[in-house]
Amino acid sequence: MPERPYEPYEQPYEAFEPAPADGAVAPTGTGGTMDLAAGEATALRRPPAPGTGPEAPAEDGRHGPAKPRSLWSDAWHDLRRNPVFLLSALVILFLLVVSVRPSLIASGDPLSCDLAHAQEGSRPGHPFGFDGQGCDVYTRTVYGTRVSIGVGVLATAGVALLGSVLGGLAGYFGGAGDAVLSRLTDVFFAIPVVLGGLVLLSVVTSDTIWPVVGFIVLLGWPQISRIARGSVLAVGRQDYIQAARALGASHPRLLLRHIAPNAVAPVIVVATIALGTYIALEATLSYVGVGLRPPTVSWGIDISAASPYIRQAPHMLLWPAGALALTVLAFIMLGDAVRDALDPKLR
Repeated sequence: MPERPYEPYEQPYEAFEPAPADGAVAPTGTGGTMDLAAGEATALRRPPAPGTGPEAPAEDGRHGPAKPRSLWSDAWHDLRRNPVFLLSALVILFLLVVSVRPSLIASGDPLSCDLAHAQEGSRPGHPFGFDGQGCDVYTRTVYGTRVSIGVGVLATAGVALLGSVLGGLAGYFGGAGDAVLSRLTDVFFAIPVVLGGLVLLSVVTSDTIWPVVGFIVLLGWPQISRIARGSVLAVGRQDYIQAARALGASHPRLLLRHIAPNAVAPVIVVATIALGTYIALEATLSYVGVGLRPPTVSWGIDISAASPYIRQAPHMLLWPAGALALTVLAFIMLGDAVRDALDPKLR
């Protein structure tokens, strides 16, 4: 009798997994079933349905295996689904627009005052009432956004740039420079902020925002410097940095291409939270009389002028203080959301 040529049996199932209990029922392959003991029973898993395997379409409609996301794309993926981030970002976006173009929502002049309306309450066309000099509180509150946001953004940029450069270089090269920088930051941390402002800014006669910005940068960089130094030290010990160094990568290439992109996340988080703190610090210095000075329109100046009349005309203090609190809270909430998205330990 001639032998039949061997024909490979096409297995309709691709994997076998142990069944969990006695008396399991398994298909026989011909349409029936049979009872098996616990040690012999198998559960047969069917191949994945079309469109559900590793070659399934990605979210953008393209076919192929899903590409791994980087730290930044993964953080953005989480941030845009975080209601705290969306709410704070909308508030900050509105404040930025108002600081650039305050005339969009306030058509009056913040320096136009009429003593006949001093300390009057709300009336048509003047929803926030008038201050002690008869100036429109609503207009001054809107125009005060420009100064407060400007001081916060410029001071944060200066602090982040100076602190990152000094701390990053000290952490990368180490040695005597690192030791000197560590002791220098200890000295700056020992200076009380408000007392330092009273001493340094009391001798400045400029009416611009630059003395306040310079003072904040002078006392704010040590915090960012320590964060940057620690982050660079942690990244510098990674295997891919050692491999790049062994392959002959230069110091600028290591710092700019490999270390900085992976060490900048903690700096961004701290700087975002500190921005709201710097806005509050400017208001505090202006309140005690050593920060910004009239005729500059600032929330701190208006709060200082309104504090003696808090019982007779509380609206003079309520609106600039509320705007200040809302702005600081928005930046702190934004910083917390960014921290949660960029810190893998919090996932």
